[in-house]
Amino acid sequence: QGLSVLVGLALCVTMLGLGCAVELGQLGQQLRRPVGLLLALLGQFVAMPLLAFLLALIFALDEVAAVAVLLCGCCPGGNLSNLMSVLVDGDMNLSIIMTASSTLLALFLMPLCLWVYSRHWINTALVRLLPLGAVSLTLGSTLLPIGLGVLIRYRHPRAADLLVKISLWSLLVTLVILFILTGTMLGPDLMAHIPASVYAIAVLMPLAGYALGYGLATVFKMPPHCRRTVSLETGCQNVQLCTAILKLTFPPELIGSMYMFPLLYALFQSAEAGLFVLVYKMYGRDSYKQDTLGEEEDTDISYKKLKEEEVADTSYGTVTTEEHNSIQMEPTQTAL
Repeated sequence: QGLSVLVGLALCVTMLGLGCAVELGQLGQQLRRPVGLLLALLGQFVAMPLLAFLLALIFALDEVAAVAVLLCGCCPGGNLSNLMSVLVDGDMNLSIIMTASSTLLALFLMPLCLWVYSRHWINTALVRLLPLGAVSLTLGSTLLPIGLGVLIRYRHPRAADLLVKISLWSLLVTLVILFILTGTMLGPDLMAHIPASVYAIAVLMPLAGYALGYGLATVFKMPPHCRRTVSLETGCQNVQLCTAILKLTFPPELIGSMYMFPLLYALFQSAEAGLFVLVYKMYGRDSYKQDTLGEEEDTDISYKKLKEEEVADTSYGTVTTEEHNSIQMEPTQTAL
């Protein structure tokens, strides 16, 4: 029960921080040109659920492990992507809009994706008991802290900035606490019962998500910093939401050790995103700076050309300004 309370509080704090990061002006701009909304739809509710389904088939998972993997694959984007986007000089407005829009779309599309992709295991007891209503209820409960966060951003921007930082740190701390507590409660024997295929999927799924997101942004011909943002947004899932749904809606005797899958996914998605950031800091940042300097040099050159064009031809005379704003023409001698 204490673990359930911790999961619920962590989810509320995360959603509150997400709401505090949304500005109504930016939201209006994105709705007028809904590229971020379209990318969130394609990445989180087309690419990732299909990827989870294919991995579950390829590794021949049983119904319990398959439901855990599908649930994680159908979740919206998580706040970890916002933090990582800052570290790779990504487009923060795009990152926040994609996270927020995928969270709102999840209210309708997440139960639909679960229903569609669980058909392969429909003859099993767990899938027949799949609590789509409870999933929708849990998703609906996240709208309240998101709405409260948007209101705080609108009325108290400084307090909203502080809450965003608190939510990001609480995200990291909560995941560590959940991993330690759950591992201690389940014990090493039960941890050993998690199939090797599940560990393999926890490694491959975020990595493939990052690659799919980058490819999706490339198809849309987005600039490099937006490609990095979309890549992180696609691969980073809201594991707090996945953990909350598994914990609050499924009987523990049915879900068993698969409760650990979203925590394993969180561990590997963080590690792989950290490698992404490290590689960018070592190799990609120099090219980013050169592109920025190149833009500045082009601006200086165009400015100099403009100034040269503005210089008047003074071969026949010069204009001088004296006191009292009087203007005199001083003739100059012209060689014949």
